[in-house]
Amino acid sequence: MEITFGQIAGLIAAIAFLILVIYLCRVLIRLVQTLNEVNDTVNTLTKDADSMLDQVNDLLDKANDLVEDVNGKVKTIDPLFTAVADLSESVSDLNTAGKGAARKVANSTRTMSNVSKFSSIAAVGSKLFGKLRNRKGKKTSKGEI
Repeated sequence: MEITFGQIAGLIAAIAFLILVIYLCRVLIRLVQTLNEVNDTVNTLTKDADSMLDQVNDLLDKANDLVEDVNGKVKTIDPLFTAVADLSESVSDLNTAGKGAARKVANSTRTMSNVSKFSSIAAVGSKLFGKLRNRKGKKTSKGEI
C-alpha cells in the first residue's frame, strides 16, 4: 500500500485536530470546574449576605428601640434641666444681691469707722478741754485765796 502526500497531509491534519480537541476538552473541563466553584462561591456569598442583612435588621431594630428609650428619658429629664437653669439664675441674682449688700456693709463700716475716729478725737479733745479748764480753774481759785 502506498501512501500519498495527500493522505499524509490528511493524517497530519487529523492528528492536529485530535490534539486540538483534546486540548479544548481539558480547557472546557477546567472552565466547568471554575464555573462550579464560582457558582458555589456566589451561593455562599448569597447565604452570608442574607445572614448579614438579617443581623443588620436586628441591629437597626435594637438601635431604634434604644433611640426611643433615650428620647423618653430625655423628655423625663427636661424639667430637671429647666429647674437647674432657674436655680442657676436665682443663685446669680442672689450673688448680685449679696455683692450689693456687702458693698453697703463696707460703706457703712467705713462711715462707722470715720464716726468712731471723730468720736475718739472728740473724746480726746473733750478730755484736753476739761484738763485746760481744770488748770484755769485751779489758777483762778489759787489767786482768789
